[in-house]
Parts: sequence; C-alpha cells; structure tokens
Amino acid sequence: MYFHDKRLQYPVRVETPDPLFARQLQQAIGGVEGEIRVCLQYFFQAWGNRSPNPKYRDMLLHTATEEIGHIEMLATAVALNLEQAPLTLQESAAAASPVVNAVMGGERPRHVVEGMLQQHLLSSGLAAMPVNSDGIPFDCSHIYASGNVAGDMFANVTAEATGRTLAVRLYNAAKDPGMKDMLSFLIARDTMHQQQWLAAIEELGGPAALPIPNSFDQSLEKQEFSYVYMGTNVNGEVPPEGRFTSGPSLDGKAQFSVIQSTPLGQAPNLGPAREGSGAQAEQIGKV
Repeated sequence: MYFHDKRLQYPVRVETPDPLFARQLQQAIGGVEGEIRVCLQYFFQAWGNRSPNPKYRDMLLHTATEEIGHIEMLATAVALNLEQAPLTLQESAAAASPVVNAVMGGERPRHVVEGMLQQHLLSSGLAAMPVNSDGIPFDCSHIYASGNVAGDMFANVTAEATGRTLAVRLYNAAKDPGMKDMLSFLIARDTMHQQQWLAAIEELGGPAALPIPNSFDQSLEKQEFSYVYMGTNVNGEVPPEGRFTSGPSLDGKAQFSVIQSTPLGQAPNLGPAREGSGAQAEQIGKV
C-alpha cells in the first residue's frame, strides 16, 4: 500500500525556462539511465524478494518509493522549463529569443545543439512524458530483477553509477541555478544509493559471496577455466597486466592466470536444409 504527499521531495525552481534543457531532462526520466528504470527495478526486486531477512525487501521498497518522488521532481522541472515555449509557428516566427531559435533551428546560442522535443508541443501539452531525450518510450528492457539478492545488488550499483553519471552531465549542462540545485540533490541521493547497495553486498558476504549464484556446486563447472584470463589477440600478444591477471581471486578460492585462447571445438557442420524451408535445391540436397 502506498501513500502520497502533494509536496515535492525537494524544491524545484526554474528562473529561466529552457525547452532544450527540458528535452535533456527527459533522459533522466525515461532514458536507460533514468529514474523510471531504477524505480521499477527496485520495486520488482522487492516484490520478488525471497531473502530470509525481510530487511532487504524493505530497503528496496523504501528506495523504490523515493525514486517515484524523483520522477515527480524531474517531470515538474520539464513542465516548468516548457512554460514559455512557443505554441504556434506564427508565434515562433514573431519571436526572436534563444528559446524560439532552439525550436525553429535558426541562429542558436552555442550551448544549443538541437531543438526542443516536438512531442512536448504536439503530444503532451508542454509536459513531461515517459520517454528519453529523443522521444523514444521507456520499454522496461533495462530492468534487472533476477531473484538473486546479491546479483540484484550488484546490478543496482551499476544502475546508480550510470544514473549519477547522467545527473552530473545534466548539472554541467544546466544554466539555471534552480536546476543546478535540484540536480545537486539528485546527485547526492545517487551517492547514497551506491553506498547502500555496496553496504548490502558487504552484509551478504562481499567477495565471499562470489561467484553468483554461490549455491551452484563449483565442482560441476570446468574449473580449469574458472579463474583464467583468456587473451584473444590474433598474434598472441600478452594481455595487459592487472589485478585480474595475477594474484588471488577475489573470492579467495584460486589464483588468477593468463592463457592465449585457442579453439577447443570443431568447425560447425550443420545438416542439410529441410524440404519446404525455402532454401535452394542445392542446400536441400536435391541436385
């Protein structure tokens, strides 16, 4: 069960509306790095959580609900940045501001690289949508909820890392002080969320929880390949040295080593094409 408060989680202010920046903010809503992605990811991880300790389900639910508030903040920011966007071609032609130039593709300020997202004008009535900065709808293909609590926590660290990277880029692109302030809050929350997922991984055993899933009997895998870095340079050039090529494995079960990858299998030899498959007669064996 969920409740709502009509007040925003953090203040959203726009002093100088910018429809181009509204378009850029759409990436933080419906992009693969955006808030819809992490919100749904955490919800589905929580709803399917089978951990014997209910605190992980609760933690996921708290954070997923927080992310709804982030979507609301960003949607509000998009709408506020569109408040002075021109509504007609006549209005655009009569105006001579950077906002209109961004729409019409005329002379633009240096920071304007593309016009406003036309769907904001044509489809949403100058409001945010569940799309990315190019107007492509969010399709949930980047939501990861595996049912493995440790694996999901690693996926969440990645989600927050890419989300924070996007928020930093938006902060650097922002000209409006209110937008910078809002983004500084979202960046701070991304910092915390990275830390909390890493802390959960530590509670779950950290490196000792590897490999994921740790419930599989490793004697059943080809263990001679379990901790070997395979070089694939055609001339056999030695791979770069790193923590991943020598020394103890992170789970403490073996030592890293390096080999040159060589073919271990045969050349594929498929059977003839079947009758009625639309292949050539030579493929079917009729000639």
